[in-house]
Amino acid sequence: MIISFKTDIIILMDNLIIQKLKNKDHLPWNLLLLADPSREKVEEYIKDSNIYIALLNNKTVGVYVLTNITSDVIELKNIVVDKSHQRQGIGEYLVLDAISRAKDKKVKKIEVGTGNSSLSQLALYQKCGFEIIGVDKGFFTRNYRQEIIENGIKCVDMIRLAIDF
Repeated sequence: MIISFKTDIIILMDNLIIQKLKNKDHLPWNLLLLADPSREKVEEYIKDSNIYIALLNNKTVGVYVLTNITSDVIELKNIVVDKSHQRQGIGEYLVLDAISRAKDKKVKKIEVGTGNSSLSQLALYQKCGFEIIGVDKGFFTRNYRQEIIENGIKCVDMIRLAIDF
């Protein structure tokens, strides 16, 4: 439940605040690299992105990135919650916050991509209204040198999801 809405800050649940990160010199690398193991790739896409952090009792516990793909499409990237704070609803708050901010930007669509092995993430995105729009076959084997295994499944393909506004 949203308690208060200000320009760049949303206050949710007790002591959870989602706000735009103003200084990219203080990036939460420990979290960003949980969602995307390639620092090089993260550095590349955050240059032209807005980064939002979730603060719980003034501690950064989550992050997501919004990147404009075109004037009509925004992409949600690198959404992650600190392992010690997962399964508390923070990830859902982050996704819903991203959707709300995309709507506020008057884009026509928000997209997200996740691995075929990211079962919880696939469920969360669909619960929040995203629909599967395609599969980028072999994305992770083409773009990442190190093999990625989640839930005992090799991550090979990127599942693309979107919400049209």
